[in-house]
Amino acid sequence: MSVLFSPLTLRGLTLKNRIVMSPMDMYSAGEDGRPTDFHLVHYGARAIGGVGLLLQEVTAVEARGRISLGDLGLWDDTQMAPLRRIVDFVHSQGARMGVQIGHAGRKAWSAEKGHGPLPVVGPSAVVFDTDWAVPQALAAGELDGLVAAFAATARRALAVGYDVVEIHSAHGYLLHQFLSPLSNRRTDAYGGSLVNRARLLRRVTQAVRAVWPPDKPLFVRVSASDWTPGGLDIEQIVQVARWLQEDGLDLLDCSSGGNVPAPPPAGPGYQVPFAQRVKRDTGLATGAVGLITTPELAEEIVRNQRADLVLLGRALLRDPHWPLHAARHLGVDLEWPAQYIRAKV
Repeated sequence: MSVLFSPLTLRGLTLKNRIVMSPMDMYSAGEDGRPTDFHLVHYGARAIGGVGLLLQEVTAVEARGRISLGDLGLWDDTQMAPLRRIVDFVHSQGARMGVQIGHAGRKAWSAEKGHGPLPVVGPSAVVFDTDWAVPQALAAGELDGLVAAFAATARRALAVGYDVVEIHSAHGYLLHQFLSPLSNRRTDAYGGSLVNRARLLRRVTQAVRAVWPPDKPLFVRVSASDWTPGGLDIEQIVQVARWLQEDGLDLLDCSSGGNVPAPPPAGPGYQVPFAQRVKRDTGLATGAVGLITTPELAEEIVRNQRADLVLLGRALLRDPHWPLHAARHLGVDLEWPAQYIRAKV
């Protein structure tokens, strides 16, 4: 019996299988942050294809926090209606829908390497890379507004109808920038020790949890390694995971890298040990991501309890119906959409 195609319950949400579409920026929104018909087709196709949970690409909590002008946003009430159309369709196909919310910080407006129409910000005036803009260090008083922006976006996400909110604290974006000593050189209550560097992430998590209903799960995505000496590593992330558990976190989505220009040692399942370590040491549910492309690898990860969910990125870009094909490969008689049933045999 396949574990990959068994249900998983987190709080009041039951997923029909353990396959998650990883949040991947499509750079296809309007400059107003609203989705286009592309997004409806993009997410709708994966819902039809059998994915249990779709995590929407990073959706900005404020306009200056976008990675590019083509990023989705949920910083304004006017952005809710077109997103609700997507969520409703995903639900109609038996899948669940989550939204990743975040702020790019010093990596905002990446098409211009941090030189957008608004000044980029970060924990410290530390540049990401050569030719990138030097960020303005956020004053401690400004952080209250950022925490409030995350909470307000979560409230809108609830009104839209999302089943999960994931806070983006990975890949070198703002919350990761605060968490890593490579980008955080502050000397106040938000810098120095790990407890201080984690303070903003914890405040955001607590604020989102306070407005997110108790029957809906909350995820956080982290980079479990900066792949650079002196940066974040799995030991620090295990401690952060313990704190986030206290703050109401339900699942840690374990990725890596992105905060400095350091290429990871990529290979099939190369980030799975991060999810496995967090799950083993804390008991927290985890998601594994990173070049998981075959049904056998996905099945092995959840069967051996190395993670609770597998997040697929490129595999689902190549094949929107990956779950249907994986089920057949693993000998699972999965129900197909009625419109496609003639292709099942």
